[in-house]
Amino acid sequence: MERIKVLVSGACGRMGREVIKAVVKDEGLQLVAAVDKINVGKDIGIIAGLETLGVTIGDDLNERIVKDKPQVMVDFTTPALVMENLRTGLKAGVHVVVGTTGISPADLREIEELCDNYQTNALVAPNFAIGALLMMRCAAISAQYFSQVEIIELHHDQKLDAPSGTSIKTAEMILANRVGPSHPEIGEEKIKGARGGEIDGIRLHSVRLPGLIAHQEVIFGSEGQTLTIRHDSLSRESFMPGVILGIKKVIENQGLTYGLDHFLFKD
Repeated sequence: MERIKVLVSGACGRMGREVIKAVVKDEGLQLVAAVDKINVGKDIGIIAGLETLGVTIGDDLNERIVKDKPQVMVDFTTPALVMENLRTGLKAGVHVVVGTTGISPADLREIEELCDNYQTNALVAPNFAIGALLMMRCAAISAQYFSQVEIIELHHDQKLDAPSGTSIKTAEMILANRVGPSHPEIGEEKIKGARGGEIDGIRLHSVRLPGLIAHQEVIFGSEGQTLTIRHDSLSRESFMPGVILGIKKVIENQGLTYGLDHFLFKD
């Protein structure tokens, strides 16, 4: 079986290095290129804590695509860089798997148009952890029985956006399944923002502290009872099975796919 050729953009970051190790480990994949703004000219294997791989880090994405001819690009960069990277990849005929945060609804519409125009595919996944996807799915089911809910998401202090893409996606799934309206809130905030952000009546709270990786609680409340659904990623390795699944599935799923759950669940 021919292996899928993979380029990793943001290869020297914490998530990028984990992706490098996961791609190298998988027999169905072949790492052909690594792109980053740092460590240019060095072997990505050494940067990722592996042996020499013979893949030199480059800083020109288009140049690496032309030279190394990847089939799939995995992007874990920054909100400031991700859309330009996606435009470059999709226009060049490369399928993309996006784990970078900060993708807006307007960005999703542009990605969908790029996929249609250039006959390429994209997966934009707010979270790659299988447990997180199950947490979100359980929350969507629970929304059919509880109309009152709040979401608390906790991440490391280097995360560049708030609230997280996972919490926004969770709120969207809850809203799509909720059978009753949320109750009006009583009282006032003594400190602005104390009640968190809000999406159509769902309160979202963001915590940023060193020592955290990625965590989320969805708390439902009703008369005399609460239901709490929680997922914890304790290391970045927890995301890798989902990243590998995304790389393998994005080739065969036409256009834009928003959320890894579409690849994981049959319905």
